[in-house]
Amino acid sequence: MDKKVFWIAGGALLFILVLVLAFKGKGQPGTTIDKPATAVNANARALYEQAQGLVNGGDLVQAKEAYRQIVMETPDFDNISGVQQELENLNIRILFSNVAAPEKTVEHVVASGDTLGKIAKKYATTVDLIKKSNNLPSDVIRVGQKLRVWTGTFNIYVDKSQNILMVKDGEEVLKVYNVSTGSNNSTPVGKYTITSRLVDPVWFNKGVVLPPESPQNVLGTRWLGFDLPGYGIHGTIEPEMIGQQVTAGCVRMRNEDVEELYSFIPVGTEVTIVN
Repeated sequence: MDKKVFWIAGGALLFILVLVLAFKGKGQPGTTIDKPATAVNANARALYEQAQGLVNGGDLVQAKEAYRQIVMETPDFDNISGVQQELENLNIRILFSNVAAPEKTVEHVVASGDTLGKIAKKYATTVDLIKKSNNLPSDVIRVGQKLRVWTGTFNIYVDKSQNILMVKDGEEVLKVYNVSTGSNNSTPVGKYTITSRLVDPVWFNKGVVLPPESPQNVLGTRWLGFDLPGYGIHGTIEPEMIGQQVTAGCVRMRNEDVEELYSFIPVGTEVTIVN
């Protein structure tokens, strides 16, 4: 009986020893635990090079899918921040180009009586975006002309804790901008709608009218107003303050960023603001 117990105990010790050695081996450099990560990184790098080749070849839609695959499947890729930035830049490039994007664009044939304003209203987009997409130097269009029109639905998400503004097309994030929000948590949270769009806005500040050229006009070059009076997204005269909670409650962007945003965000766009 004692001999049997001895062999059982010895077998148990041997089993525990094997487990310990196997566990230690998982953390050692060069073991099998590192090979999958290395292989994934190599695959991501190959896909990244493929994406760059597609961009250089003008196949922007396929390049976008390659960048998205890297972001979605290999978030630990050593150049993931660079890939994310290139994807965002490519999203905007596609948006402003005449490239046909599946389920996001249509070809509109100009009919008698059409104007850019009417077309923009029909597809819930902006005149600026139609002009940029079709390289139109003016508002003049002719009957029979074919126009590429974006039909995606934009929405905006502002995270006050990170001072970022995300532009989304449906659930897809197109681009992330750094912004400033209200001091003392004064930017209101909730869901709002863009109801006004202004170029070089006048600032009405406590009874004082400040024109666009005034150095005291803090609104910058563009205004996207909410359905909450007095609040909106605008530019700045203090770009060095972007990323801080310093506004009177509005969402503030660099002028070049708000001009880009303004060009494709139509009236009716939903804005969600969270703490």
